[in-house]
Amino acid sequence: MATAPEDPALGRHLKGHSAAVCSLDFSPDTKQLASASCDTFLMIWNFKPQARAFRYVGHKDALTSVHFSPIGNVVASASRDRTVRLWIPKMKGKFSEFKTHTAPVRSVNFSHDGQFLATASEDKSIKVWSMHRQRFLYSLFQHTNWVRCAKFSPDGRLIVSCSDDKTVKIWDTATKLCVNNFTDYEGFANYVSFNPNGTCVASAGSDHTVRLWDLRTNKLLQHYQVHSGAVNCISFHPSGNYLITASSDGTLKILDLLEGRLIYTLHGHTGPVLAVSFSKGGEQFASGGADAQVLLWKTNFDAYNYKDLLKKHIARMTLDDPPHLLDIYPRVPHLHDGKPQSIEIDPKLEVRNLQNTELPIVNICSLAPSGSVATTSDGASLDRSQDISGDFQNPVIPAISTRETEDHPEPVLAPGENQSGIPPALSSALEQILEQLDVLTMTVSILEQRLTLTEDKLKDCLEFQQKFLLQTKGEE
Repeated sequence: MATAPEDPALGRHLKGHSAAVCSLDFSPDTKQLASASCDTFLMIWNFKPQARAFRYVGHKDALTSVHFSPIGNVVASASRDRTVRLWIPKMKGKFSEFKTHTAPVRSVNFSHDGQFLATASEDKSIKVWSMHRQRFLYSLFQHTNWVRCAKFSPDGRLIVSCSDDKTVKIWDTATKLCVNNFTDYEGFANYVSFNPNGTCVASAGSDHTVRLWDLRTNKLLQHYQVHSGAVNCISFHPSGNYLITASSDGTLKILDLLEGRLIYTLHGHTGPVLAVSFSKGGEQFASGGADAQVLLWKTNFDAYNYKDLLKKHIARMTLDDPPHLLDIYPRVPHLHDGKPQSIEIDPKLEVRNLQNTELPIVNICSLAPSGSVATTSDGASLDRSQDISGDFQNPVIPAISTRETEDHPEPVLAPGENQSGIPPALSSALEQILEQLDVLTMTVSILEQRLTLTEDKLKDCLEFQQKFLLQTKGEE
C-alpha cells in the first residue's frame, strides 16, 4: 500500500547503541536528539550534515530517562545506578552528579522554566531540586510502590506521577500535597505526561491502554485500547491535537484526539518500542526500541491536517484557532477498541532510499583518571580544539559542580591516589559515610512527612470535636 504525501514517513536510522533505547528527547532547537540506553551510554545525535554523534560514558548501569533543559544547555540523565547526571553538551566531559535516591532512578524532568528538576525512583519517592546551586528542595511520599515517571505541568504548579501501586497522582508544588488521585485497577501506568496546555494528563498503561484524564472535571476523558501489548511511552504533539504511543507489540500508533480515533499504525522496530518523542515544533518524531535502534520520522500529517482543520472552520464569522483538547467534553468515557480503519505504514515495504545513518561517534569518557578521552568510533584520537567554546556560562545553573576535562588537563597521579590525592582506603570510608548520610536524610524527610500528616489529622479531629460540641449545645 503506497503512502500519501501527508502520511508520516521514516527518514533515518541512527545506529550507535548496543542495547535497548529507553528514552529520547529533542533539543529545543531540534538540532540534536538525546537517547538513553541500557548499554549505560547517553548519546547526543547532531542533525547537521557530516556532524558527529557523541557517546557520553560515565553511568555504571542502564540509563532509564533523558531530558534537555528548556534552553538546551544541559542534559539530565537518570540511571539504575541510583544517580542523576547533568551533562553540558557544549563542553564535553563536564558533568554534575546527584546521589540521593536509594534505588534505581526511573525518570528525570526539568520544569518548563528550567529552574527545577524532578526525579522519580524505585525507592517510592519523587524528589524536587532547585537548579540554582543544585539544592535539594523536598520529597513527595505517598506512592506505595515504584515510581516510574514524574513530570511537571507546563506552568510548573503541578507534578504528575505514576507508580506500580496502580495510581496516577497529581501534586501541588506549592503545598507539596497530593491534590488528586486516579486509580486504575487493571494495570499500572508506565509513563505519564501533561498535554501542552496543562488541562489533561495521559497515561500509558501496562494493560495495553491509553487513558486521558481531565484535570478540570477529575474524570476519565478518553480511553483507547488499540495495542496488543503494554504501552511504554507516549508523546503529545505540540498542538495538543495528536498523541503518539510506543508499545511492546512493536508498533507506534498516532491518535487524533479531536476526533477520538486511531489514524496511523507505524511499523519499523523489530521488537518492543520503548521510547517516543515529538520534536518541539512537531515536524518530526523519534522512536527507540529493544532492537537498539533510533528511528527518525517525518510527521507530514501535521501540516496537512492543520490546514484541513482551518478549512472546516472557515465558515465561522471570525477565524479561530483549530479546536484543541480543551474543547472536548464527553460526559462518558470514550472507549476506542481500534476497530475503525487506520492507515498502516510499514517502512520496510514503502520507504525508498532510506538513509541508514552511521555517524562518526565520539566517546566522551568522564571517568578517566586523566580526564575526558575523546575517540572516534574507529578508535582514532580526535582534535576537539574547535569544539571548546570557553568557560561555561549558564543562567539556570550558575554554580554547577563539574569535572573539567577539556580546558584544564589534570596532573598525573601517584600510584595509590585518586583524583583528589586522597588514599583509596580513606576515600572508600568517606563514600560509605556519605551513603549513610543520604539514608539518614531520607529517613528524616519521611519522618517529617509523617509528622505533618499526623498533625493534619489531629487538627481535623479537634475541629470535628469542636463542631460536635457546638452542635450538641445548640440542640440542648
